[in-house]
Amino acid sequence: MVKFQNVVLFFLLLTVAAPILLYTDSYTSVNTPFSKREFLEDVSALTFNSEENRLNLIHRESPVDVRRGVVGVVYSKLDSDSPSITRDQVSARVLSATDDETQSQTDNTIKQVTDHAVSEMDKPNDMHASDEKEKAHNTVLFNERMRVQLTQKEPKDSGAEKESGNVMIPDAQVRHLKDQLIRAKVYLSLPAAKANAHFVRELRLRIREVQRVVVDASKDSDLPKNAMERMKAMEQTLAKGKEIQDDCSTVVKKLRAMLHSAEEQLRVHKKQAMFLTQLTAKTIPKGLHCLPLRLTTDYYALNSSEQQFPNQEKLEDNQLYHYALFSDNVLATSVVVNSTITNAKHPSKHVFHIVTDRLNYAAMRMWFLDNPPGKATIQVQNVEEFTWLNSSYSPVLKQLSSRSMIDYYFRAHHANSDSNLKFRNPKYLSILNHLRFYLPEIFPKLSKVLFLDDDIVVQKDLSGLWSVDLKGNVNGAVETCGESFHRFDRYLNFSNPLISKNFDPRACGWAYGMNVFDLDEWKKQNITEVYHRWQNLNQDRDLWKLGTLPPGLITFWKRTYPLDRKWHVLGLGYNPSVNQRDIERAAVVHYNGNLKPWLEIGIPKYRGLWSKHVDYQHVYLRDCNINP
Repeated sequence: MVKFQNVVLFFLLLTVAAPILLYTDSYTSVNTPFSKREFLEDVSALTFNSEENRLNLIHRESPVDVRRGVVGVVYSKLDSDSPSITRDQVSARVLSATDDETQSQTDNTIKQVTDHAVSEMDKPNDMHASDEKEKAHNTVLFNERMRVQLTQKEPKDSGAEKESGNVMIPDAQVRHLKDQLIRAKVYLSLPAAKANAHFVRELRLRIREVQRVVVDASKDSDLPKNAMERMKAMEQTLAKGKEIQDDCSTVVKKLRAMLHSAEEQLRVHKKQAMFLTQLTAKTIPKGLHCLPLRLTTDYYALNSSEQQFPNQEKLEDNQLYHYALFSDNVLATSVVVNSTITNAKHPSKHVFHIVTDRLNYAAMRMWFLDNPPGKATIQVQNVEEFTWLNSSYSPVLKQLSSRSMIDYYFRAHHANSDSNLKFRNPKYLSILNHLRFYLPEIFPKLSKVLFLDDDIVVQKDLSGLWSVDLKGNVNGAVETCGESFHRFDRYLNFSNPLISKNFDPRACGWAYGMNVFDLDEWKKQNITEVYHRWQNLNQDRDLWKLGTLPPGLITFWKRTYPLDRKWHVLGLGYNPSVNQRDIERAAVVHYNGNLKPWLEIGIPKYRGLWSKHVDYQHVYLRDCNINP
């Protein structure tokens, strides 16, 4: 019995001691340097998708190469021609493409993983399988975090990219997404793709997803967080389309057709935009319509003595500075007067002669009675009271009242009407626009007058213009031949022999808006008669269309003295790129064009130069809801 107990006890001890000895021996053998090196070599020899892409644990890339690698990881999946790359391949690339700061952390991570893998080799199979799934999931999450962190660091390394010659295209993602939409629409229209119903459904889904991403995005920072995922999904779908439709010539033809269609749509939209701009320019804003009505009402409530301006004895004094201003816009006229007086060295020496039409005569007078321009002198006249200005004397008045001219303006589809809306602006019907050719008749006792348009702003003292020697010329103006469209052939019809024989098509044009006129020379050279003669020759509008600049170029041909460009800068009513330094140096800035500063379509960055001369707290402006 005792022997039996000893045998049992021996076997029990053996069963306890044997596993301990075996485990100790196995642990010692596994942790030898040779065995561990063999394990690491086995890890580096792992392949993915049957391709021998090794984990590079020894070689360390330079920081510039690392950044190049990261860019490759982010964008290589977007190229439909590149082979497909799995997340494990991306992980391998990211692990090898780290900089000096993150390399040691990554090496430590790999070391911990390998050491942990050695200790896990003796686990049961079922536990090992469950742990493998968990590690695979954690690896995917790790890879995504690494990719996000590295791509977030990319903007800081833009200097290194420039050194290496790889300059990132601004807003590249937005451009790529829009290009994807174009390619997708091409595939949707191809017969081979249409035959694949599953592909069509998938592609339409991708189009909707991408459209939602880029609908409000003009730069990469506007894109939502899921933009990259949408881009990748679309690229994969487009790759399928490329496999379905491999005929490049068909795709090229479709792209050309789309380009032609886009150009045609652009042409139509430009024409519509021009029409709407012209329409807006012709329309009087509600506030500017209200203002003269209120002023007229209050003017006729005054007694006759209150309706008179002071200092009327200065109106014919040639020792003073006289301005001629013809307008039916009360607010615009007030800005011209206010800006001139604000910058004048001696305001009491400036006299403004304003001529308006019958509808705005009372309103114009009331405004300047209520808002006198300091010590300056104001005269307001009604063009209807110029009895000498009639159709028997003025050819242009006779033409403006003719049936053909009325049809030209008011019958849009008339056979003889011009398709260019610019020449059908009703402002050309106003006699106020043509009064500039009758200055000696309007101011018979004045020797020199400075003519101003109502869409200008004065920024400096203008009294120096009266001392400019015009050298026997009648008109002093700033030339505008810096651009090709400001030469004579732009305004006159040189196919007509009357024009071609008398004028040079490449002659430099000049600008109305701020002009010094020597009225004594005007009378000597009988300029008004020259104007009448050419106006009669243009009865059928064959020499020029309409407006006042073409007949002005003809009338003052070889009678114009070029002023320094600093006196008059143009373009603020149509050109958003006028040189800022030229604007600051200019004595007068001109809002010529349709984008007037008192209209909503005015160029915003130029509006402040005009609006600073308007008191928007004035009772009349508040009542008419006129705001900056």
